[in-house]
Amino acid sequence: MTDKKKGRLGLLALLTTTFIWGTSFVILKGALDSITPAWVMAYRFTGAFVLLLLVCIPRLKGIDRAYLRGGALMGICLASAYIVQTYGLAYTSPGKNAFLTSVYCILVPFLNWLILKRKPNKYNIIAAVMCMVGVGLVCLSGKDGIGSVNIGDLLTLCCGLFYGLHIIVTDKFVKTRDPILLTMIQFGVGAVACYAVAFAFEPRPEVMPGSAWLSIAYLSLVCTGVCFLLQTVGQKYTAPTRASIILMMESVFGTAISVICGQELLTFGILLGFCLIFLAVLISETKLRFLRKNSNQT
Repeated sequence: MTDKKKGRLGLLALLTTTFIWGTSFVILKGALDSITPAWVMAYRFTGAFVLLLLVCIPRLKGIDRAYLRGGALMGICLASAYIVQTYGLAYTSPGKNAFLTSVYCILVPFLNWLILKRKPNKYNIIAAVMCMVGVGLVCLSGKDGIGSVNIGDLLTLCCGLFYGLHIIVTDKFVKTRDPILLTMIQFGVGAVACYAVAFAFEPRPEVMPGSAWLSIAYLSLVCTGVCFLLQTVGQKYTAPTRASIILMMESVFGTAISVICGQELLTFGILLGFCLIFLAVLISETKLRFLRKNSNQT
């Protein structure tokens, strides 16, 4: 296979990943009509764990304490992010949930500064200011009018902190370890954490409709398991800057699908806020290198 064909394969894999992730917000919103958030996430992580366990059977002998420690930290951070995000989705629209979740990209440089003493650059600061304005427009321009903040929006923003921590923890452990093994352990720990929250704070679902089980199967096997593999393949054949831009399309797909399904009503303020958040993430992730590259070529 030529490099050009590999590049197209990588592009297609990443676009497919972001589209599937975009559909997950609407699917998850539907599942929450019949099952509480922590139980949804517990079942989702369990399905993803079982899928990767089957893939990783030949590699299990390589697991040591470092794998368990790294996978456990990753799993706790990811489970915390998913639980808070899912509770947020129960009180806000899929489109807003998709865009507000992307704020974690802005937080990572500042978490690096706080934890690893790596100062953010001017692009990170510009992106943070733009993102704050965008978030304000999204949260304050809802159907209840200016000045009202939905609790779901606030919970979704909180999940960005845990996603940011997850990225930093993953970066620390994945450099010298098998990413698929780490991900499998991460999903297992995430499942245990979600079950703990579910048993402690939520009623156990006694009867679930078939549609809820189909939604959970889709979220577990397709949105989590399959998308992980597609993302791995896509990033193997795609430059990091280009890959980051493509992956940001998740929030766009999430909002578009939400509008098509009638779960999102876009006001001018919300649409402007979405645009500012998207541009902020684009600036933070790429530092506008693609513009400078095109300028040099001309």
